[in-house]
Amino acid sequence: MHLTQWTDYTLRVLMYCAASQTREQPVTITEIADSYGISRSHLTKVVQDLAAKGLLETTRGRGGGMRLSKPAGDINLGAVVRATETDFTMVECFDPAVNQCRLSLHCGLKGVLSQAMQSYFSVLDGVTLADLVAPRTATARMPKSLRSGLVPGLPATAH
Repeated sequence: MHLTQWTDYTLRVLMYCAASQTREQPVTITEIADSYGISRSHLTKVVQDLAAKGLLETTRGRGGGMRLSKPAGDINLGAVVRATETDFTMVECFDPAVNQCRLSLHCGLKGVLSQAMQSYFSVLDGVTLADLVAPRTATARMPKSLRSGLVPGLPATAH
């Protein structure tokens, strides 16, 4: 399974906002685009979608930007992925409208892949945005010189 670039950017925006939620000024699209080295125009569309889904609050104009519209602990990763991905058809037999597989009636593959997909979402459903940006013990054990500037949820070059 492969997540789309849309979902990847969605998760990056949400993580960046979660990691920055304690600061006074809101996060800007330009800031995220520069930090991740990705297109500002793509991020603009992602942010608009996240605002429409009720996950971000946005403010236009000078001093504007975006913030999470609810606590990071209330944003479930599985729900975000389901809301942003459009196709979970791993193999042809998952879609009865186009299924031409001659093994469908006696094949065990569909059941195994379906179980794997359920396990995949079970893991994602157990994770919140807050979990993704929580300090990691491995980072805490790193020498101070290596971890300076490392903030969970933010690129290594962002502060």
